[in-house]
Amino acid sequence: MGQISLLLTRSAGALVSLQVSRRAIFQQMYIMGVQSIPIVLVTAVLSGIVTSQQGGYQFQGSVPLYILGSVVTASVILELGPVLTAIVLVGRVGARITAELGTMKVSEQLEAFQAVGRDPIVVLAAPRIVAGIVVVPLLVGIANFVGVLSGMVAARMTVGLGYESFLYGARLFWHNWDLFYSLLKAVTFGFAIPVIAIHMGFRTGGGAAGVGRTTTQSVMFMTLTILILDALFPPLLLQ
Repeated sequence: MGQISLLLTRSAGALVSLQVSRRAIFQQMYIMGVQSIPIVLVTAVLSGIVTSQQGGYQFQGSVPLYILGSVVTASVILELGPVLTAIVLVGRVGARITAELGTMKVSEQLEAFQAVGRDPIVVLAAPRIVAGIVVVPLLVGIANFVGVLSGMVAARMTVGLGYESFLYGARLFWHNWDLFYSLLKAVTFGFAIPVIAIHMGFRTGGGAAGVGRTTTQSVMFMTLTILILDALFPPLLLQ
């Protein structure tokens, strides 16, 4: 925790003193955000379809089918959109950051940065943390929209629920707070993923085998952190 606190303190100091390159931030936003859109879209479509299919199967003959619109919308926005997007980014973005920085650590490139007067936290860490906080909420917003849309189409195709009935059900139990809750989750996950990945990358040792070992541990820690944070959100913000 001490090393993570130091990482955050120095990153915040670099941002406040405007030492962080805007070009580096935009570059990381492109890598984390734009390049992740295809896999996020696929995950969102599948989550909406599966939720709609399972809900339709359970509701047929027992409750009005328009309730399916409420269930799919709430499930995607409150849970599936932010969590599945974060899990996907752990594998695609977090693992890449740890492996990249870990390779730089074992090949002594980080020491080379310091030798020429450049702080690795300013050059490498801070842009990735800022990019994660900005990009993940945008990706979750896309995942929420696409997940609900795919769930609506799936409901039409599987149980014959019309679009108007689906949207009526979605509006029936809608709370504006749900969208804020979803984006707040996204901001939290977008902060946690790069911080853990960077911390693990900077503490890598043991050559190529160490990079592989640390990357695996990093993915495990990031995934557990996402799930623990997700479990903490409902008692704190949905009471």
